[in-house]
Amino acid sequence: MNGIRRVAVYTGSAPGNDPGFAEAATDVGGRLAGAGIGLVYGGGHAGLMGVVSDAALAAGGEVFGVIPQALVDAELAHPGLTSLEVVPDMHVRKMRMAELADGFVALPGGPGTLEELFEAWTWLQLGFHRKPVALYDVDGFWMPLIAMLDGMVDAGFLAATFRDSLIVVRTPDDLLAAFDAWEPPTPKFARSR
Repeated sequence: MNGIRRVAVYTGSAPGNDPGFAEAATDVGGRLAGAGIGLVYGGGHAGLMGVVSDAALAAGGEVFGVIPQALVDAELAHPGLTSLEVVPDMHVRKMRMAELADGFVALPGGPGTLEELFEAWTWLQLGFHRKPVALYDVDGFWMPLIAMLDGMVDAGFLAATFRDSLIVVRTPDDLLAAFDAWEPPTPKFARSR
């Protein structure tokens, strides 16, 4: 599948108010594992992070957690992962997750999920990596963000090419198909030859 062996999943450390969020996290974790794709995530057991990792493990998948020492000290680390890498801080965590993953997907979550998503997507635009970045939309959760991104295109702050590079899906099968068909955009500041 287009070189996708592991996918970094960004999602909430809270469960959210809609049971559909946990259902989606379960579906994604299980489907990735079923396709033989490892899960890379923040290493916690709380919220949707715990749900997606537990689903992948239950389906026989490999789950790689990367967690800062401070969150281990707060007893938030998942005890049953294939691999749990403890790092000094959030900056190292994000870099290590990006190194381990061949693609990225954001499920519903809060500010931390947005921050991780935007960093991975910005790195794609700058050519720091050539990996797909996706939003997994559950019941319209990401629609206000997508409208804002479209507004950035209209205002001249985001090229349509890069807006189009952000995958938006609503099912695990669509996610896998989009990753399989992935063609990266030309980086924003690429030199013409």
